[in-house]
Amino acid sequence: MLAYYMRLALRSFGRNPGITALMVLAIALGIAVCVMTLTVYHAMSGNPIWWKNDRLYAVTMDNWDPKQSYRRNSTLPPPEMTYQDTQHLFRSDIPRRKVIMYATDGVVSGAGNVPAAHVSTRVTTADFFAMFEAPFLYGGGWGAGADDPAQPLIVLSRAENQKLFGGVNSVGRTLRWNDHEFRVAGVLDDWFPRPRFFDLNGGSFGEPEKAFIPFGWGAQLELLNDEETDCWKPEKLDTFRDFMASDCVWLQMWVELPDAASRERMQSFMDGYWAEQHKAGRFQRPRDNRLTNVSGWLRDNRVVDNDNRVLVGLAFAFLAVCLINTVGLLLAKFLNGAPVTGVRRALGASRRHIFFQHLVEVAVLSVLGAVLGLGLAALGLAAVHHLYASAHLYQRGGYQELMHFDAVGVLWAVILALAATLAAGLYPAWRVGRLPPAVYLKSQ
Repeated sequence: MLAYYMRLALRSFGRNPGITALMVLAIALGIAVCVMTLTVYHAMSGNPIWWKNDRLYAVTMDNWDPKQSYRRNSTLPPPEMTYQDTQHLFRSDIPRRKVIMYATDGVVSGAGNVPAAHVSTRVTTADFFAMFEAPFLYGGGWGAGADDPAQPLIVLSRAENQKLFGGVNSVGRTLRWNDHEFRVAGVLDDWFPRPRFFDLNGGSFGEPEKAFIPFGWGAQLELLNDEETDCWKPEKLDTFRDFMASDCVWLQMWVELPDAASRERMQSFMDGYWAEQHKAGRFQRPRDNRLTNVSGWLRDNRVVDNDNRVLVGLAFAFLAVCLINTVGLLLAKFLNGAPVTGVRRALGASRRHIFFQHLVEVAVLSVLGAVLGLGLAALGLAAVHHLYASAHLYQRGGYQELMHFDAVGVLWAVILALAATLAAGLYPAWRVGRLPPAVYLKSQ
């Protein structure tokens, strides 16, 4: 019976090719806009390390100006911390893993005729790779002993290893970073967490750095922070040592706490340190020491703002308009085919058969609309990606990396096409099935 209904649907399309094409295009446009918007929204709002959401925590303490908060209209503490505070908290043995880090810039050159070039570099402690589950193509990270005193070890991204060493296993080979010789400890595999939750300063959707070196090199080479550094009071900052002893915030700190007990212990440790510093004249604002999990961190930093949610709503509104127009076109098309339907009723077809016949026709339209909508969405995402790349907007957040199809986008296309179009076709199919056969036959 289904095959018979399919043949009737194809014949119906042939009788009204213009209306059929118009309906398919309307469905496809609505689907394409929704899929594009939802694909980007899903990539922006997702938690890239959700399986460790209850174990990874960003560490923040409010050491800011007692007369005003760090951000206007917000009571949140600064997202970065001072050098002296991170050093004290880092000495705690409560966390399973702990990371202090910041971004800097370096000049790197490899073997052969590869010219020296700037490379974004993350100065970090050893647990970074295990804590954030960065995958390795070759080798691995370094041990905690390589952080202090700093050992000449470096981890490269896959792209940087391709540029410097032609993509081969470069573990053990040497290169020069800022005119110092480093030995390659490991090469990361493709790794692009979206959003870049561990450091949102360089753009929420920017790429991870191309190189990683032990944290001790920051003080040893006096490496300046390449991202956000904030100071709230006048201090003597003549040397890098003065800077490290100041109340300027510039370091990110994360800890891995495997259970609620360790989290409570870490919170108590932070509160105890806060009390000591408060007595010494620091931390003059109300106590606000936070351990924020990944999802809370993304929410507090407004990685997905209200504008994105409004765009999703507008996309669905556009889809609704397309479906309303489709309802009208379907009703006109079905009523225009009333003579053929009347013959089937006169020959014994029930209202139920007529209803399902037209519903199958709607289902075929929905599949065609989904396929075309998927193609239009792919073209739209590719066009926006090209626009961002050609305008160099990736330097301000890496949004072009969100403009790609994923399994979620395909799934949404199928669900939206089938559910929305079938829902839109229910009334026309029901309406044409309710008319008595005499009305059909009189039109002959």
